[in-house]
Amino acid sequence: MKIAIAGGGTGGHLFPALAVGEVLRERGHDVLIFISEKEIDALAIQGRDDFRFEKLPSIGMPRIFSFAIFGFLSRFITSLGACRRIFAEFKPDVVLGMGGFTSTAPILAGKQRRVPTFIHESNAIPGKANRLNARLADVVLLGFKECRSFFSRARCEVTGTPIRRSLMKRLSREKALAEFGLEPGTPTILIMGGSQGARGVNEAARDAAADFVGLQVIHLAGSSDAPALEAAYRAANVRAHVAPFCHRMEVAYSAADLAVARSGAASLAELSHFALPSILIPLPTSADNHQQLNAEIFARAGAADLLKGGLAAAIHKLIQNPARLKNMAQACQGLAPRDAAVCVADTILK
Repeated sequence: MKIAIAGGGTGGHLFPALAVGEVLRERGHDVLIFISEKEIDALAIQGRDDFRFEKLPSIGMPRIFSFAIFGFLSRFITSLGACRRIFAEFKPDVVLGMGGFTSTAPILAGKQRRVPTFIHESNAIPGKANRLNARLADVVLLGFKECRSFFSRARCEVTGTPIRRSLMKRLSREKALAEFGLEPGTPTILIMGGSQGARGVNEAARDAAADFVGLQVIHLAGSSDAPALEAAYRAANVRAHVAPFCHRMEVAYSAADLAVARSGAASLAELSHFALPSILIPLPTSADNHQQLNAEIFARAGAADLLKGGLAAAIHKLIQNPARLKNMAQACQGLAPRDAAVCVADTILK
C-alpha cells in the first residue's frame, strides 16, 4: 500500500509520525511523510533517507479577526495545491494526519481523492487543527482516553502515542552515561529544553544552575540557548553535557534518574516507556492549556510532579527520596499503552 503521513511543525507531531512510518515501512508499505518548513523538522530528519519527505508551508491558525489570517490562508492554499500534485503522482491508499495544520491540507486532499483518512490526537485536549480535521477523518486515534469526549460524533480508538523504533532500546546506565562523558554514581538530571516553546525550561535551569550541587546534567537546550547554559554550568562548576538537540534520545533517557520537561504528549509517551520520573513544567501558552491537562494526568497517577516553586529545590527533594522515585517510575511505566505505533499501523491497515 501507499500511505501518506502528515506530521510536521513540532516534535510532538513529527516523531510519532516517524514512529508509525517505521512500522509501516518494515511491513513493506511505501510511506511518504509531510513535514513543515520549520528548523525542528529539518533537524529531526537530518541524515534520514528511509522515507520520502515533502515540505509544506502550512503554519498555525491565528485569530480569525487578524491580518495574519491572510498569510495563513495563502499558505494553506499553497499546501493544498502541493498535496494535490503530489497525490496525483503518489496515489496514496491511506492518509494519516498526526495533528497540527501541516496535517489539514493532506487530509483534505485525501478526502477529495476518496481514500480513507485518519487523524491522531496525542494530547488530553485536541488542538484547533484536529477539531477541524476530525470532521474530515474516517477515524480519530487517541493518545489519552480522556480526549474521547471532545470527538463525540467521531469513531474513536485509543492507541496511545507512538514512539520511534530507536527509542525502544534501553542502554545500561553506565554505558549511557559514558556516551555523555558523565560519571556513574552521581544523580543525573535530563533537562529537555530544546523543543519549541521550551525557553522557559532553559531559563529556570540557568537561574538554578548554582544550586545543582551534587548533580550532573544532560541539557538539551536548542541552538539559541545552548551557549548561555554551557557558560552557566561552567561557572557553577556543575558537570554537564549541553547540546542543541539529541538524535539518540534513548541514550539520554537511559542515563537519567529524573527528567525536567514540558508536558507535550510525545515527551510523556517517551518518559512512560523509559519509566522515567519527571518534574513537568507545562507550556502556559499551549492551545487550550492542553499541556497542563496532560501533566495533571501524570501527576494524578503519581508519575510526575508539577513544578510549583524553585527548580533546584524540587529536584533535590526527589533525588533525596529514592523510594518516592521508585514509586514514580512504576506509576509512569503503566501510563502509556505498549507499542502504540504498531496499534496505529494495525488500525489504519485494518
